[in-house]
Amino acid sequence: MPVEEGASKKNGEPKKFDPDFKGPIQNRGCTDIVCCIFFIVAIVGYVAVGILAWTHGDPRKVIYPTDSMGQYCGQGKLEKKPLLFYFNMMKCASPMVLLEFQCPTPQVCVEKCPDRTMTLVTAVGKIESQDWGYYKSYCRADPGMKSVPQILQEKLCPAYLISSKPFLQRCFPSLGKKGEVITVGDQETFNDGDKIRDAKDLVAGMKNATIVMEGRQVAMKIFEDYTKSWYWILICLLIAVVVSLIFIVLLRYLAGIMVWVMIVMVIAVFAYGIVHCSIKYVNLKDTPGANITLQQLGFQPDFSVYLHIRQTWLAFIIILAILEVIIIIVLIFLRNRIRIAVELMKEASRAVGYVMSSLFYPIFTFFLLTIVIAYWGVTAVFLSTSSEPVYKVFNETVCPHARETCIPENFTLSNMKRDCPRSECLFAFYGGETPYHKYLIFLQFYNVFLFFWCANFVTALGQMTLAGAFASYYWAPNKPNDMPAFPLCASLGRSLRYHTGSLAFGSLILAIIQIIRVLLEYIDHKLKGAENKFAKFLLCCLKCCFWCLEKFIKFMNRNAYIMVAIYGKNFCRSARDAFFLLMRNVIRVVVLDKVTDFILFLGKLLIVGLVGIFAFFFFSGHTDAFKGAAPSLHYYWVPILTVLVGSYLIAHGFFSVYAMCVDTLFLCFCEDLERNDGSATRPYYMTAELRDILMKDTDAAQTPTSRDVAMQQTALDKTMEN
Repeated sequence: MPVEEGASKKNGEPKKFDPDFKGPIQNRGCTDIVCCIFFIVAIVGYVAVGILAWTHGDPRKVIYPTDSMGQYCGQGKLEKKPLLFYFNMMKCASPMVLLEFQCPTPQVCVEKCPDRTMTLVTAVGKIESQDWGYYKSYCRADPGMKSVPQILQEKLCPAYLISSKPFLQRCFPSLGKKGEVITVGDQETFNDGDKIRDAKDLVAGMKNATIVMEGRQVAMKIFEDYTKSWYWILICLLIAVVVSLIFIVLLRYLAGIMVWVMIVMVIAVFAYGIVHCSIKYVNLKDTPGANITLQQLGFQPDFSVYLHIRQTWLAFIIILAILEVIIIIVLIFLRNRIRIAVELMKEASRAVGYVMSSLFYPIFTFFLLTIVIAYWGVTAVFLSTSSEPVYKVFNETVCPHARETCIPENFTLSNMKRDCPRSECLFAFYGGETPYHKYLIFLQFYNVFLFFWCANFVTALGQMTLAGAFASYYWAPNKPNDMPAFPLCASLGRSLRYHTGSLAFGSLILAIIQIIRVLLEYIDHKLKGAENKFAKFLLCCLKCCFWCLEKFIKFMNRNAYIMVAIYGKNFCRSARDAFFLLMRNVIRVVVLDKVTDFILFLGKLLIVGLVGIFAFFFFSGHTDAFKGAAPSLHYYWVPILTVLVGSYLIAHGFFSVYAMCVDTLFLCFCEDLERNDGSATRPYYMTAELRDILMKDTDAAQTPTSRDVAMQQTALDKTMEN
C-alpha cells in the first residue's frame, strides 16, 4: 500500500466518486480566452496578407513566358502569340544564363515557330516575295525600308531564322543526327548572317536554356498530366471513399471478422507487390541498358526511365519485403493483444452505431482542410508572383554598365546607351526594391505559419467534437435512452462556443514545433554543400528531437481535447489531468490502446493498397482492358501518387472516427475504474462487454496471487470504513 500511495501522488490523485457527474459537463464557461483573441487577430491578419498578395500578385509570371519587354506571351494583346522566340540561341551558351536565368538576346512572342532556315540578308534581297513578309513576323518592330546594318544595329530583327519546334512554349532549333553528326533542319551547317556555322554550335545554347527551364519543364508536364487525368483521379478517390465507407459499415456489424480480414489482406497485398516487382526484375534481365545502376543513370526529368532499370525494381522488392517481414513479426508478437483489441473494436463499433452521424463528420473536416490548403496555396502563389519586372543592360562587348538595372522606356536617351551603343535594356527577372518587396519573405513565413495553425485547429476541432459525442455515449447510464438527441451537433456547439481558445492554444503549440521543423529542413538544404560534419550532426539531432517532440505533442493534445470535451476545463489543466490518468494506466496504454491504433493503420494500408493497384493498372496501360480509356500521360506515376496520397487521407479521415472513439472510451474507462467500484451505490458506466474486454488486460498484467491480495485489501478497506 505505501508503494501504491507514493505512485498515486507522483501521477496525480485518482478521481473521486461524484454522484452528480453524468458525462460531459453542460454548465461550463469559456476557456483560454486570451489565446482565442490572439487567434482571431491572427486570422484577420492572415486575410489582410491574402488581400495584399492578391492585389500585387500575378500567377501569369510563372505560367507564361515573358518577352524582352516583360509582356506575357499568349495573354492580352499577344493572345495569338503564345510562343517565345530567341533572336540568337547561341547567346544562351553564356555562363551568365545560369546565374540570371535569362538569355542575353532579344526575345519576342510569336504565333508559331519558324519552319524554315534563312538569313536576314536573303529575306531582304527578296523584299517583294513572301519570304520577307514571313521573316518580319519574327521582328520586334516593323523595320520599314531600313538597311540590313541598321536593322541589326537596332536589333529589330534576328540575323537568321532556324527551323525550330515548340518546347515548353519556347522555340528551340530542330536538332537531329546523321550518323554521329548533329544537324539542324536536316543540314549540318547554317548561316547566322555573318558566317557559316556547324549545327553543333547550337547545342551549348540549347543546353543552358534547357537547364534554366528544366524545373519548369517537369512542373508543366505534371500540370498537363493533371489536366488530362483529373477526372479519373476523382473517380479513383471516389472509389477510395466508397471502399472506406464499406469497411467502416462492415466494422460496425462484423468487427471481429473484418479485423482479421484486414490483417490477411494487407499481408496479401504486400506479397503481390513483391511478386509483381520480381516479375518485372526478371523480365528486364536481357533488355539492353537495363543493367546500369541508378547512380550511373543520374537524375532524369522523365521518371518513367527509372522503371526500365532492373535496380529500381530490386529496390522495390527489398523495401516491400522488409515491410512485409516487419508486419508479420509484429503480428506474431501481438497476437494475444490483437484478440483483446478486436473486442475493443467491437465496443467502439457499438458506440459508432449510436452516433452514426460521426461517420460523415470527416467529410466536414476534409472540407475545412481543403479551404485552408487552397487559401494557403493561392496566397503563396500570389505572394511569390507579386514582384515587379526588373530590366538590365545586356551587351555583346565590354560595357561599364553591363548587368545594371535600366528603364526600357527612356533607355535610348540614357547615358548607358550613349556609353554602350550596342547595348540593350532587356527583361531579366522579377524582383523589387519597395518596402513591400523587402518584407515579402516575412509575409511568406506568416502564410506558412498560419497554414499550420489553421490546419491543426481544424483537426483539433474534429477530435474534440468526436470526443464529446462518444463521451456522451459512455457516461449515459441507460444506453442509448439517456444520450442527447444529437450528440455530435451538441458537442460541436460546445467546442466552438466555449473552447475555441483551448483549440487555438493546442494547435498553436503544435504549429510552432512544425514551423521550427520547416526551418531546420531549410537550414539543412542550405548546408548540403558544407564540409562541417559537427554542424550536420547537430542539425540531424535537432531534427530527430523535434520530430519526436511533435509526435508527443500530438498525442498529448489528442488526450487533452478529450478531457476538455468532458469537463470543460482549460487546455493546460486538461492536458495535465490526461497525462496523469494515462500514467496511472500506463500498462494498458502501451499494450492495448496502441495495438488498436496499429490495427487501424493496417486498415488504412489495405485501402491504399487496393486503390493503388487499381490506379497502377489503369494509368500505366499495362492491362488491355484499360488501354482505350486511360489518358495519354507524360508521367503516369503523377496520378498514381496523387491517388495513393488522397486514398490514405480519405482512409485516415474515416478510420480516425474509430481511433477517436477508442481513445475516448479508453480514457473514460480509466476514469470509471477510479470513480466507481461496480457496487449498487457506485455502479460502473461501462457496458458489461467493455468491462470483460479490459479486465482481460488486467488479468494478463497481474498474477493470480497479487490480484487476490489486491481484492482482499479492498474488502478489508471497505470493512474498516463500515
